[in-house]
Amino acid sequence: MEKLTFYALSSPEKLDRIGEYLYQKAARDIYRRRNGLVVIAMEAMDQLLLACHGPTLNLFVESFLKMVQKLLESTEPQLQILATQSFVRFANIEEDTPSYHRRYDFFVSKFSAMCHSNHTNREWCNKIRLAGIRGLQGVVRKTVSDDLVENIWEPVHMDKIMPSLLYNMQNTRYPVSQPDSPAPHGEEDRQDPPTLAETCMRELVGRASFGHIKSVLRPVLRHLDLHKLWVPNEFAIHSFKIIMFSIQSQYSYTVVETLMAHLDDNSTSSPEIRTSIADVLSKIIAIAAGESVGPSVLEIINSLLNHLRVSVSKLAKAEDSARHKLASKEDSNHEKLYQEALINALGEFANHLPDYQKIEIMMFIMSKVPHSEQEGDVLLQSMLLKSLLKVGTKYQTIQLNQAFPVVFLERLLRMSGGPNPDMRLLVNKILHTLLDRHHNLDKLLKPTVDVDSLKLTITKSSRLDAIFIRKHGGDFFLTLYESLELSSNTVETIEAAYTTTALICIELVCEESVCDLLRLIMSIQDLALTSSKLSLHQKYQLHAIVASLLVLVPYCVPLTSLQSYADKIIATRIAKAPYLLPPLSREYESTVVPAGEVLLDQAQITSCLADAGLDATQISRPHAGSLQHRHSWVDSGMGASSTEMNMEVDSVSSSPGVVKKFPEEELTFESLKRILSPENVESKKEAEEEMRLRLFETYRNAPFTELVRQTEARGDVLNERLDQLLKKLAAKQIPRYLSERRDVERERDREEDQRSEEDSEEERDRFGSHSPHGHSRSHSSDREIQLPPAPQPLYESLFPELFVY
Repeated sequence: MEKLTFYALSSPEKLDRIGEYLYQKAARDIYRRRNGLVVIAMEAMDQLLLACHGPTLNLFVESFLKMVQKLLESTEPQLQILATQSFVRFANIEEDTPSYHRRYDFFVSKFSAMCHSNHTNREWCNKIRLAGIRGLQGVVRKTVSDDLVENIWEPVHMDKIMPSLLYNMQNTRYPVSQPDSPAPHGEEDRQDPPTLAETCMRELVGRASFGHIKSVLRPVLRHLDLHKLWVPNEFAIHSFKIIMFSIQSQYSYTVVETLMAHLDDNSTSSPEIRTSIADVLSKIIAIAAGESVGPSVLEIINSLLNHLRVSVSKLAKAEDSARHKLASKEDSNHEKLYQEALINALGEFANHLPDYQKIEIMMFIMSKVPHSEQEGDVLLQSMLLKSLLKVGTKYQTIQLNQAFPVVFLERLLRMSGGPNPDMRLLVNKILHTLLDRHHNLDKLLKPTVDVDSLKLTITKSSRLDAIFIRKHGGDFFLTLYESLELSSNTVETIEAAYTTTALICIELVCEESVCDLLRLIMSIQDLALTSSKLSLHQKYQLHAIVASLLVLVPYCVPLTSLQSYADKIIATRIAKAPYLLPPLSREYESTVVPAGEVLLDQAQITSCLADAGLDATQISRPHAGSLQHRHSWVDSGMGASSTEMNMEVDSVSSSPGVVKKFPEEELTFESLKRILSPENVESKKEAEEEMRLRLFETYRNAPFTELVRQTEARGDVLNERLDQLLKKLAAKQIPRYLSERRDVERERDREEDQRSEEDSEEERDRFGSHSPHGHSRSHSSDREIQLPPAPQPLYESLFPELFVY
């Protein structure tokens, strides 16, 4: 062997002939079953391959590969394993010059077939499978590193490589190793096919570029479909976690998109398969979320919401069929599990995104929520709000103005006033999640008057919080009041409304807004006393949350007198009306209508606020849903309305000839209330409608001459008024203009006389007679003297829009 190696190194041009001779010799020995001589020939070629380097090595490699192929074609397992070992050694050699004509189709096919070996001897079966996996690993290493050789990423090759690796991984207990653990090293760790197949798969996926990822994933999905490995889905989860942890991080979202597309393709499959695919998606989507940027985030969310919408329609059909006994209830149960898997996937995806993208996702989901009350839309509303709640639980609120964009808040509050109690409960839970910044939510789920035992975390409201509650507090309070008016409320919805109000009190209420909160509390008590829609049990529940909120307010805003009054009310109720205190009950034994000292007294609360130096005038204003919106001019502009009104009335004095018209009655609260009362508004609407109809009939039926006459009459009045204004202003300007004009003419005459005298004396000295040139000069001087321009009239400067030329 040493002599042969020395001869090959000294005469490299003989390498191709040496390789051809060894191949011919080994082929004869294989045919005659002389396996020992075959092994010697193969080892000789291996040593020559490792020892020789040069431009002629390519020709020797051709003979070497033909030898390996010949050994792989034999039926002897020993020779197949020997050929595989030689090919792996060859794959680890870095060649100086690439070979453009070399192809590896046979090796991919043969090694893949060895991976599926079912030899009767278990030991030989494992050895053959290990050899096949190592051979595929060698093919990948040899082809991936060089772009000029055959493309191993072609579907014809990937359809053989990936199923071969998955086949060896699935026939064992999984997970073999943790998906995010490092790949094992050392020959001793690769003695079983599943571990080696997993290592090879990690290496293959890690080498995949962006354009090759889908070529790797399609065979994986097809293998799982054909072998029915989605149900149960432990192996599918394990395989995709390996892919996600091995792939380049910037391409990880492509795996999610491919799996979503596969879910689209299985839209008609059974709910179990779709649930398993969605479950796999929820397990891996968090890995891709950190690398997802830009439109890919909303694309994934939109695709999940579309699947959820389709599932809701299928669920409605399944429930309808179950009612008519056309299908079993199991179908609807599986569909619900599928929806939960989608919602979990949505939540896991949002959990790993930055906060600003979570807000965008919540706004995007809210834009998809329908507003109709049909049965199918109610189911879709429920699913989308659950998705929104899932995303909201992953969001950590810092500034409420960022957590509640105006459009998002308006839609959310609109949903909270819907007729469906389940929807109202979901919306309140979303509000709880976003309002709770200091983790007090678990302590406020149930109404209580023992606030000391709750150990709440309360901090002073910031300036941004004060601005937020001033801007949106009325919307919150009005929505809460209107939701408590509904007769469909249950104990859960009333408790949720209490929790929302309590969180607002803790997080936002300050001395400036405490009056609004107390007004809401008094309005809830009035609702419990006067409402005809609510049952007696619901009224007792409202009285209980009124007591709980009254006790909570002094703990958030330091009001000593109000705290003393709240303690007095609680003590009175404990003694005389314990049914007006929490906890809430679905049914009450008492039927007594509360009255007297067990109720909150508005005068007492007003005096408590006055003792603290706060303005309590707003408490007397009722909190009714029929009133105008709090941002109307009645609420927000009353402070400046009197000044603006005086300015507007005073500006009339600058218009001459205009008579001031003062209101016939004094502007008081009662008169404004009468103006804004619903009866007055309705009468105005009726009068406007009647006037509109009369005007319409006039212009439709009256003759043309009559219409012209009416129009001319209006024009005459306007013209007369303008004439009066212009005459008055012109009378002041004309005398001044005439006096100035008279002075100018006198000065001009004086200059003309002086100039004519000078000209006549000069001409008399020269010619002794008058010259016509002198006369012409006097005329030219007349033309040079011009009258001054008339000053601009006063009315033209005061009313320029009337004099646009």
